[in-house]
Amino acid sequence: MKYMIPLCLVYIAEYFINQGLYELLYFNHIWLSEKEQYRWYQVDYQLGVFISRSSVNVFKINKLWTLPVLQCVNVAILTAQVFLRFIPNIWIIFALVLFEGLLGEAAFVNTFYKISEDIEAEFKEFSLAAATIADSVGISIAGAISIPAHNHICSLNLKM
Repeated sequence: MKYMIPLCLVYIAEYFINQGLYELLYFNHIWLSEKEQYRWYQVDYQLGVFISRSSVNVFKINKLWTLPVLQCVNVAILTAQVFLRFIPNIWIIFALVLFEGLLGEAAFVNTFYKISEDIEAEFKEFSLAAATIADSVGISIAGAISIPAHNHICSLNLKM
């Protein structure tokens, strides 16, 4: 559980951003349309994922609990942006989205790395298999939360 809970929480926050907020994080009157901005957020996020999946041999994170905390800070900032529009530049959003991908996959690779290093050989295979449930559960919970949250935000008729 000490490996699964942080991983699950990171994925809840990460996929809440992806599924509930990306469509609402747009800037008017810039060189990208709203649809193009959404697509570029996806590319940017996947770039963070790619970089982070390759990073465990260079940068190891032992305190896994820091990752969901940081990802929840991302959720708070990006949710506030949806309502308050205080971030003046799309490049700042791109940086946050890249950071989101880096955090999510840092949680993934470091969780499995720590299991492979810390768990006794006889329990390692079971532990690795059990930990895979955490990301799937996190993604599912995020989907269940993000759909009504997104719909509620849209129903508020915010001046965007």
